[in-house]
Amino acid sequence: MISPLAYIHPEAKLGANVEVAPFVFIDKNVIIGDNNVLMSHANLLYGTRMGNGNTVFPGAVIGAIPQDLKFKGEETTAVIGHHNIIRENVTINRGTAAKGQTLVGNNNLLMESVHVAHDSTIGNDCIIGNSTKMAGEIVIDDHSIISASVLMHQFCRVGGYGMIQGGCRFSKDIPPYIIAGRDPITYSGINIIGLRRRGFSNETIETIHNAYRIIYQSGLNTTEALKKIEEELPATPEITYIVDFIRNSERGIIK
Repeated sequence: MISPLAYIHPEAKLGANVEVAPFVFIDKNVIIGDNNVLMSHANLLYGTRMGNGNTVFPGAVIGAIPQDLKFKGEETTAVIGHHNIIRENVTINRGTAAKGQTLVGNNNLLMESVHVAHDSTIGNDCIIGNSTKMAGEIVIDDHSIISASVLMHQFCRVGGYGMIQGGCRFSKDIPPYIIAGRDPITYSGINIIGLRRRGFSNETIETIHNAYRIIYQSGLNTTEALKKIEEELPATPEITYIVDFIRNSERGIIK
């Protein structure tokens, strides 16, 4: 299952049932779990940590040093969880002294030519579209769908269960459960279809919708809107997530 035409550094550690195609490059200080498939010309560089059951397509580069001039060669990692699909030419840089690691969780699909910059965190069960580029230290929460050719400014956060339209660019946070689109990017409603597919009840969806009516349509400023939500809406996990997300946003949210 390991091609003699692949290069595997003697210090690299591979788990059981790992398929390594011709011309794969595996550097030293790389740890790979079980049942991974590494296709031709995949590159797993210094500091890569990979769980189980991942598939890495040709041309992907995981663990390259950050594209950050502050990086001075510190020991950092690029951590990949379990059961991810990493398509052709995806690049995932390792961390810097800021956080020490770049993290991709479990069950994600990163489509062709996605770039994940240093110290970024991608949660679980996310879909990232072709050629989407993420700057350093971004955070994407679980169950997010980000369409093709999206540009994310550094330090931005994307809330879970939402969807971002293809071709968007943004430099503010995107709250959970919503659709974000248009140019310039703006709130475009809640992700009703996605929430129904995820098993959210109609009552829960309506409560989420009521929260965003207050945030985006009441004319109140953010502080007043959050206070009104806490006073008038039930303190469900979804409402708590929305309120905490917005209240803790350092960059502010899209309008």
